[in-house]
Amino acid sequence: MAFAELPANLTRVRDEIARVQSRQGLQGPVRIVAVTKGHPAEAVGTALRAGLSDVGENRVQEALEKQDQAAGVPVTWHLIGHLQTNKAKHVPGRFGWVHSVDSVRVAEALARSVAARAAGSALKVLLQVNIAGEGQKSGCQPAEAPEIAERVRDLAGLELLGLMTMAPLTEDEGLQRKVFGDLRRLRDDLERQRHRLPELSMGMSGDFRAAVAEGATMLRLGTVLFGERPV
Repeated sequence: MAFAELPANLTRVRDEIARVQSRQGLQGPVRIVAVTKGHPAEAVGTALRAGLSDVGENRVQEALEKQDQAAGVPVTWHLIGHLQTNKAKHVPGRFGWVHSVDSVRVAEALARSVAARAAGSALKVLLQVNIAGEGQKSGCQPAEAPEIAERVRDLAGLELLGLMTMAPLTEDEGLQRKVFGDLRRLRDDLERQRHRLPELSMGMSGDFRAAVAEGATMLRLGTVLFGERPV
């Protein structure tokens, strides 16, 4: 059976989350977004049967095809990769969350798309911040975050609920924790400016322990759950 190891992998991940939270004196739910990028559509139903009702995809086109193939599987879809404004029209009605809003331009394109569909509920979005300052990664600069958050908060059809970031690809847990801690501190600063930002989407398969230690509320996990992607 495909993904036969998923239930055991998920148990190990949840045990690790509990261990890290206990060590850090933290509590509260941590939502696992099962990233099915590169895997066939059957991964979606397998994830749901294992108890994962949140599914993430990096690319809009791959997600749309997978959603059609997995039609009827009642999961919440998260867009976690970079969003081009010309793809924003595909998001309302297909995704419940967008983790990768990194500019006012992207936010406005999403808001227009939500309005065009006359969607009944707001699209939940996160502001992606390039905390590590890596040129090859998307995300606004930390100094830009307050102004962008203000603008996004005022857009009808969008509900800004938190921040997202990615740490550098490194095994240095100290560096990982600094990046994730900086995002948490930025979130705290924004909340003092009267934003309500309960969600911190940070941590992937290689660094989720560091993210949990710094207060992540969402983890975007693929390989650690499903195994290596097919070539």
